[in-house]
Amino acid sequence: MLAGSVVGASVVALDGTVLTIVQPVMQRDLLASFEQVQWTGTGYLIAVASLLVLAGRIGDRYGHRRVFAVGMLGFGAASAGIGLAPDIGWVIALRVAQGVFGALLQPATLGMLRAAFPLDRLGMPIALRTSAIGAAAAAGPVVGGALAAELGWRSVFLLNVAPALVIGLLVLVVRDPEPAPAPRAGLDPVGACLLAVTLVCLVHTLVGMPGTGRAALTVAGCGAVVVAGCAFVRHVRRGRDPLVPPEMLGSAAVAPALGVLVCASAVLSGALFAGVYFLQDVLGLDPFRSALQALPGAVAVVLGAPVSAVALRRYGPRRTTVVAMSLLAVGVLALSRLDRAAGAVPVGGGFFLVGAGFGAAMVAATAVVVRGAPAEHAGVAGGLQQTAMNIGPVLGVAVATALMAFAAPGAGPAGPAVMSVSATGPALTVLAAVAAAGALLAAALPGRRTATGPPRPGTTP
Repeated sequence: MLAGSVVGASVVALDGTVLTIVQPVMQRDLLASFEQVQWTGTGYLIAVASLLVLAGRIGDRYGHRRVFAVGMLGFGAASAGIGLAPDIGWVIALRVAQGVFGALLQPATLGMLRAAFPLDRLGMPIALRTSAIGAAAAAGPVVGGALAAELGWRSVFLLNVAPALVIGLLVLVVRDPEPAPAPRAGLDPVGACLLAVTLVCLVHTLVGMPGTGRAALTVAGCGAVVVAGCAFVRHVRRGRDPLVPPEMLGSAAVAPALGVLVCASAVLSGALFAGVYFLQDVLGLDPFRSALQALPGAVAVVLGAPVSAVALRRYGPRRTTVVAMSLLAVGVLALSRLDRAAGAVPVGGGFFLVGAGFGAAMVAATAVVVRGAPAEHAGVAGGLQQTAMNIGPVLGVAVATALMAFAAPGAGPAGPAVMSVSATGPALTVLAAVAAAGALLAAALPGRRTATGPPRPGTTP
């Protein structure tokens, strides 16, 4: 189960990182518009974000192994279809299909870990999963760029087919002991629809916010998010068998942990977005050299996640996560103070601190979310964790884009914006403040004594 969980998470992470590399080539080859190419990423993201919690509920009902296998096989088939797609319309449709299957397999990776390991031993498996995601994120741009240069952009998607199909079939064939699925409660289609509408409105509003230039559309989108979100919360509190158990949604531990995950992923993605513009437009580096200078961040995620698992057992989630988010804030703040004279050491050091803080925060907060749910709701917990990890990057990039566009010289009707330190510095400073807010949320997480206490009734040891 651990191997399947790690490989499954890595395949999805690799797919996400290589897409950005090949989008310009894809646009030229398929004669697509810039907006159409954007929808190859946005369509996937909307599908994933809106279905993650429902997919977790399906895993709780029918078994995480079975749902994971369906997700992996479907993800591989959709990847093969994209590699053979005749036009951009097919690419967008198949990316949405990838999102649907990705939503099935992502919560299942955590659900399988929750079923296979006792509560006080979950930290290291989650850390290994996080390290694999970091390694895939680091390798993605390099592997994707090399494949696209030699074999074309289609080869990047075909790269996922073999591992997805092999792992999906192995999970079906190899029969490790697995707890029986939870009693077959309803799937709560009303709650699933309300949550999907909330998340679709939220993602669509955040993605379009920096580029619309029309405040009315942003306000309308935010209003739709509030209305749908309130309707979902009301349904959860009054429904007979709601999609998300009320005790999980209002948990004193789970809610802050989800907030930490949103903050950490928002800061990481926003800092990478602003940092790449700084490296290329301010320092004048090419994409490959920019990737090399930012590589210490991915290395820190890979190396720091297991260290976080050890700290989690020794010091508990609260202290570990507070230190991690503080480290993340310091790293982003260090990047915000760079100027045109910055060399490789300060740039790499800043990214290293960002990666180390993010990796540690992700491991600790994810462990709190998974531990805080009874075993019969492990899939829902995984869905909530993955939802937070998908919403955060959209929020971080939207904030960074809006602040950079506002602060860049030449922004506005007079001409195109020109990236400079005056544009990236303030954006990174605000992101550092978001990381500091995450550290405050982390103060509400359980301490060492309460983190590994005996499971509640309905959980498995």
